[in-house]
Amino acid sequence: EINIANLFVQSAVLMVTAMALVFVLLLAEIDLSAGVTGATGMALFVKLTYDGWDWPLALALGFLVGVVTGWVIGIFVAKIGVPSFVISLAFFLGLPGVMLIILDTGGILRLEVEPIKAIMNSNLPVWGGWALLGLAVLTTLGLALWDRSRRVQAGLPVRSWVFLIAKVLSFLVIGGGAVFILNQPRSLVAANPIQGVPIVVPIVLILIFVGTFVLSRTTFGRYIYAVGGNPEAARRAGINVAQIRIYAFVIASSLATIGGLLHVSRIGAVEATAGRTIVLSAVAAAVVGGVSLFGGKGKLLNAAIGAVVISIIDNGLGLLGFPAGVSFIVTGAVLALAATVDALARRRSPGGMKV
Repeated sequence: EINIANLFVQSAVLMVTAMALVFVLLLAEIDLSAGVTGATGMALFVKLTYDGWDWPLALALGFLVGVVTGWVIGIFVAKIGVPSFVISLAFFLGLPGVMLIILDTGGILRLEVEPIKAIMNSNLPVWGGWALLGLAVLTTLGLALWDRSRRVQAGLPVRSWVFLIAKVLSFLVIGGGAVFILNQPRSLVAANPIQGVPIVVPIVLILIFVGTFVLSRTTFGRYIYAVGGNPEAARRAGINVAQIRIYAFVIASSLATIGGLLHVSRIGAVEATAGRTIVLSAVAAAVVGGVSLFGGKGKLLNAAIGAVVISIIDNGLGLLGFPAGVSFIVTGAVLALAATVDALARRRSPGGMKV
């Protein structure tokens, strides 16, 4: 139970950053600055709290950094035509300097906001995990019934009730098993029992749910896939391609700032070197999960699963006693394999490349 709970917490930052990148990867773009954007926003947040600002207002201004950065990158890409790799690399190189200025000569500040610290270091009460599971099951059932009703009204074929019930029951069994395990005492010190679902778990689940809803059930989400699949066809269909690209970069940077918040919460401090390496692992997580680098294919859940896979590789090999170098090699090999499978699948698809 200890290792499972730690795995959830350790992979949370990577999960959220990978999900952030999905929005631009679906457009066949990239944002190399996502990690340092989130870190810069959090550097401003922590600095403002040190200067006496109320932490909710300071946090809002920190998130504003992510929104503005994404908007600027989107303008450069969509309106000016600068390749996303180049402009995001420019921000990747420049934002650490901004962090150094914000954090002064020390280059590090400690987080003093207890509610933010609790996100990655505290757990829900035992009943809270079961309440969360009940809410998730009811939401899943409600969405399934809503989808079925819409398809019936539109005269479209629907799957049998057996499939719907089996889907909800499987969700209930898997989720119930996870909650049961996480609710078991997992402290090595009997006098200080630790049990319950980590607070970060419902936060990540909400992000997955909202992001998936946006991508799969809204007009904006359909436009994202259309632009990523064929920008010219999307333009001819009346879609404002430039606007969609700008929005995608804004969402990516904003989500990356949430990843930065989780990072600061976990380590209890913000440092000027934060966010420099996470983006490469996040791209790897998205691709390993099944998000295509060629655009138009992938889901947020794919990125989350990929992040868990990479975390399991790193965590599992460490527990087995392998040196850190082996973990890097295996992760790289898994990424290469996933990218190769994606490329081969695209070449064999009806509209793919021909040999």
